[in-house]
Amino acid sequence: MASVAERVDASGRQLTLVGHGYEAVIASVGATLRALTYDGRDLIVPFDADEVRPAYRGATLAPWPNRVVDGTYSFGGDVHQLALTEPARGHALHGLLAWAEFADRVVEDELVVLVAVIEPQLGYPFRVEVAVEFRLAPDGLSQTVTARNLGGDAAPWGTGPHPYLVGGDGRVDEWTLTLPASEVLTVTPDRLSPVAVEPVDQHPEWDFRSPRRIGDVFIDHAFTELSRADGIAEVRVVARDGHGVALTWDESCPWVQVHTADLPDDAHNHRIGLAVEPMTCPPDAFNSTVDLIVLDPGAVAAASWRFSAV
Repeated sequence: MASVAERVDASGRQLTLVGHGYEAVIASVGATLRALTYDGRDLIVPFDADEVRPAYRGATLAPWPNRVVDGTYSFGGDVHQLALTEPARGHALHGLLAWAEFADRVVEDELVVLVAVIEPQLGYPFRVEVAVEFRLAPDGLSQTVTARNLGGDAAPWGTGPHPYLVGGDGRVDEWTLTLPASEVLTVTPDRLSPVAVEPVDQHPEWDFRSPRRIGDVFIDHAFTELSRADGIAEVRVVARDGHGVALTWDESCPWVQVHTADLPDDAHNHRIGLAVEPMTCPPDAFNSTVDLIVLDPGAVAAASWRFSAV
């Protein structure tokens, strides 16, 4: 069976899946993909088990990914105010489960399913069960997030992961990115609040439809209008030796956030991984309602993505 450490670390209980050349470590706090390797090389930026998770690395984002601007939104005829968990920009960031302890539902050789319930609270008075499945297979590690509305009222919903992909040695600047998106959501430079969806043809610095080196470009944007093969979109990040990682996902996620992890005041962590976050909805969907999922009482919604070595 998947091994479960007895000691509870700062990031929660540690569940390790091993198979097909992969090793994945899942931390129970935030249903977090804490580490993922293939033949011993990192596919994501890891962090230590007894470390408070930095920069949302590997966390499961729910019931919204990215930001709710000003933490305020209207739904069902009521105005809601969320806690401002991104105080520097004045937004509610990355949902309500990033620091929640998830319970085990299934723990097997190559399968872990964790579950938590979002209880009704100020800003989000809805009860939603969230199950997160991690499954190893020869083609990589898949993650599926399934929401079930346990309450009596419709609930707004969105989800996505928050991994920082690793192309290989070095930093983001040296890796080649393939991002099959023809549109980008522009944002304000100070607060990263959404402005408008525009063609990447108007922003060639963010056009990675053909593979090219990332270089020193800054990216912290959501992309859409994704080219797909049989319904599957794929982002690839590779190093000069041709090795790297691919993240693929189905049509449940029409958006993807990409971030170059710029931390100029933190030389150790500056641009050490590329955040690639498939999303069921864009930033601030609780206000724009673009691709926002509305979960009726008893309704279920699921979204999936897969990490694979290149």
